[in-house]
Amino acid sequence: MTQPPLPQPQSDRTPITFEQYEAYTPEKLELWDGFYDYGDPEDFKGFYLAVLTNMGLRAAVSHVPIAQWLAAIQEVALQNPKLDDALRDRLVRAMAELNAIMECLD
Repeated sequence: MTQPPLPQPQSDRTPITFEQYEAYTPEKLELWDGFYDYGDPEDFKGFYLAVLTNMGLRAAVSHVPIAQWLAAIQEVALQNPKLDDALRDRLVRAMAELNAIMECLD
């Protein structure tokens, strides 16, 4: 049996299918050293995406300070192998601008 497609989080909350629920929700969630993902993080990817899909990205973002989102986005984006030096410089400048705006809004 093939797995259903991974849930795709959107800005607003959207439903997942029963097949996605069955495929990506662990039978039993256990807390292991303070984490749900006591195995390979890739094993929980579908679960996390399902939760974010049901919650909606707008709601998820509203529960965490924007500065933390920006720091995580910058870290992940800077690891992208497609970035050449010019794009990396643009990204760093853009993130600095966004961080300055966030400081003004806080």
